[in-house]
Amino acid sequence: MLSVRRGMVSVLLFLATAWVGWAQQREFAIGPVKAAAGTRASGWLSVPAAGEQPRRFSRPGADVSPGWAGLEEEASRIPVTVVHGAKPGPVLALIAGTHGYEYAPIVAMQRLAQKVEPRELAGTVIVVHVANMPSFLARTVYYSPLDGQNLNRVYPGKENGTLSERIAWTITHEVIERADYVVDLHCGDGNEALRPYTYWMVPGGKQTPVAEKSRQMALAFGLDHIVIDTERSPDPNRSVYTSNTAITRGKPSITTETGGLGRIDDDGPELAEAGAVNLLRHFGMLAGGSRSDVRRAAEPVWIDRSVVLRSKATGTFHARVKPGQRVGQGALIGLLTDFFGNTVEEVRAPFEGVVLYVVATPPVRQSEPLGMIGHIQGEK
Repeated sequence: MLSVRRGMVSVLLFLATAWVGWAQQREFAIGPVKAAAGTRASGWLSVPAAGEQPRRFSRPGADVSPGWAGLEEEASRIPVTVVHGAKPGPVLALIAGTHGYEYAPIVAMQRLAQKVEPRELAGTVIVVHVANMPSFLARTVYYSPLDGQNLNRVYPGKENGTLSERIAWTITHEVIERADYVVDLHCGDGNEALRPYTYWMVPGGKQTPVAEKSRQMALAFGLDHIVIDTERSPDPNRSVYTSNTAITRGKPSITTETGGLGRIDDDGPELAEAGAVNLLRHFGMLAGGSRSDVRRAAEPVWIDRSVVLRSKATGTFHARVKPGQRVGQGALIGLLTDFFGNTVEEVRAPFEGVVLYVVATPPVRQSEPLGMIGHIQGEK
């Protein structure tokens, strides 16, 4: 009799385990946003509250209060969509709006989330529509208006930190750690004119299986200029950047750049959406397609080193180059002037290369970017 009871207990435990596994497969949840297999769900991730109110970022003499009543509450939510396929497969996270004035990928991911058919999808797509809601709502470049921080410089974040740190903490734990692959979708910020390119991050320059899978993602996304970045920290507790947070946790990841200057009427959104579709095909997640349908970068231009040119003073910048333009060493990139039009600095290229982006609006503050020059692999 005892052996029979033990046998029944074993059977019940097996059935319970099988039921739990089946239930987990049938539903995918990101925080409170839950999607059954073969369905799509949208909702909000709540950012944990801090012990103290987040400080407002202000410059001397600036009044940041008008029109910002209640912004903290609105900014403490992250809009996400989960498209949970009817068939098993990988989990791909697509994160837009890390910088709130970078509209092209935000619009692209709104379109993509509605177009992917969950009943024909293998695996799961997580779309973060606007990671940096404070910046988006306030229309600010680079920094959050509530704490003065750059969201893409505070990862993996802190549960009880500033608002930006808490946003990073939420995305790290609720999105990145739930995904198998991650894409951080950017474009030129509201002040930057940019030619499309992808970052392939290799923390510490160490070639690993994760690095190779990330390289394949960069090629599959389809942009023909790929920046090789070996300067990121391999320490997961000091990952700093969204994509590097994924990579240091064993998840292949890339950062993409399509569009700029706050525009959505150029090809920026289309390039971002097409690249995401390419990755879905690359991972075998789309029905009716195959990996052979991926529109890879046929002849990629590898950027083996790059330099961000920064302003030596606060003033106005007058660009003399366009994104995508080839420049020689010492070529004039632009003039930095004071507010009376007097030249403070002639900003010149540190080496021969290509202009990946350039600040195309006049205002600049000391130490802020003026442009980025990339050296093409194989050239002097």
